[in-house]
Amino acid sequence: QVQLVESGGGLVQAGGSLRLSCAASGSIFNFNAMGWFRQVSGKQRELVATISRGAITNYAASVKGRFTISRDNTKNTVYLQMDSLKVEDAAVYYCAADGRPMRVAPYEFHIWGQGTQVTVSS
Repeated sequence: QVQLVESGGGLVQAGGSLRLSCAASGSIFNFNAMGWFRQVSGKQRELVATISRGAITNYAASVKGRFTISRDNTKNTVYLQMDSLKVEDAAVYYCAADGRPMRVAPYEFHIWGQGTQVTVSS
């Protein structure tokens, strides 16, 4: 199956920006959905944003208005643009895919990347 590799994480000051990339080893054109999740040590993994095959996007309330998910099917890549970063945004960010060649809900994310660390300093 397709593999996902995240990149773009790093250290940024509060108020700054980062763009995360999720490169897939194969086509994601027919995938039902792609998503970004994040996890802080000792806490539950949480949904950050999703984008469907039809380009419908959803965001966690905590990031709405600050983060933007997008996809470039010609590059088999999904992005997460993070602006106005806050200390509480610090986490390991994971890319995930619902690889079903369908248009259905709810999403089922079974393909995961290795994660990329985002650190936000005050």
